[in-house]
Amino acid sequence: MTGVDEVALAARAGKGDTDAFGALIEIHQAMARRVAYTILEDREDADDAAQEGFLSAWRAIARYDPSRAFRPWLMQIVVNAARDLRRRRRVRAVDSLDAISPASRDNPAREAGDIDLGERLRAALATLPERQRLAVVLFDAEGYAQAEIAALLRIPEGTVKSDVFHGRRALRRVLSTVKEEWDE
Repeated sequence: MTGVDEVALAARAGKGDTDAFGALIEIHQAMARRVAYTILEDREDADDAAQEGFLSAWRAIARYDPSRAFRPWLMQIVVNAARDLRRRRRVRAVDSLDAISPASRDNPAREAGDIDLGERLRAALATLPERQRLAVVLFDAEGYAQAEIAALLRIPEGTVKSDVFHGRRALRRVLSTVKEEWDE
């Protein structure tokens, strides 16, 4: 789909065409989930936030400005939904590590370095502050331009550049052990 197709779909959706809005969801659902996951770090919560974002977008579709790109408009709504969900779910019951037996905390696979690279990357991303994590994921994984990220996160473009730079540097530090293990 091209941007023109999305604008046409959004215009039809703004007039109540549920099929057109369904097509927009189909185009953007995977990205919306990834963006929400970047904030929430939980797949089920990310699915909930993406769904909430889509519902909010449907309620607001009549106010969508067709002179602007649709994807950033929608992702801003998803980001807001994810942040709202995180705030609502922040207080959760958490088991103390002391309540877990020492044997169950030992993970031979972890000690042997047999951890999936994707898991390590997710863990490394989780060490970044939210804004840096979003900037890196949106720029490197989702292909957004820095100007689009700035508009989406409502921060200056220079801040996005700085967040991507510092986020990448922190990821390199955290993931340097992976490279050393591969070189062995």
